[in-house]
Amino acid sequence: MREEKSPVYNVKAVPVEKVCANDYNPNVVAPPEMKLLELSIWEDGFTMPCVCYYDKENDKYIIVDGFHRYLVLKTSKRIYEREKGMLPVVVIDKDLSHRMGSTIRHNRARGTHDIGLMTHIVAELTRAGMSDKWIMKNIGMDRDELTRLKQISGLAALFADHDFSIPTPQSILPENEED
Repeated sequence: MREEKSPVYNVKAVPVEKVCANDYNPNVVAPPEMKLLELSIWEDGFTMPCVCYYDKENDKYIIVDGFHRYLVLKTSKRIYEREKGMLPVVVIDKDLSHRMGSTIRHNRARGTHDIGLMTHIVAELTRAGMSDKWIMKNIGMDRDELTRLKQISGLAALFADHDFSIPTPQSILPENEED
């Protein structure tokens, strides 16, 4: 039996102009998450290569996984310049049906965020003195989501930097309502 080596041990830098999207990826990323991905790549660099198939006939790398990282490199001037237009890729050699399977497995294997763990992370960051603005920017959430996670945790300390008032009947009822 011959020993197989995982593609990740052969990462190479490829000019982004030689990379193209596949035409079957059903994965969609919402604008807030795309902004977060751009920030993540800016702050941390590329930490995962894109998975591609090399089409020798056209001298192109066709994306199997990593389309949104590729898109960030193409659309973010600051990242494109820093990376000198080079995208980290690994190559797999599979026929189209197996590449489709790989794409779906990569997409589905990412999972979702556990609400309890996210609540714990928000609580820990708040206790560490990180501002709501910092948390929202660096974790990629809006004010409503952050507030909900703080409410779920039930820790009054998480709201220490907010002003609250107790509503009066006059502030709740419409002006023409009687007691």
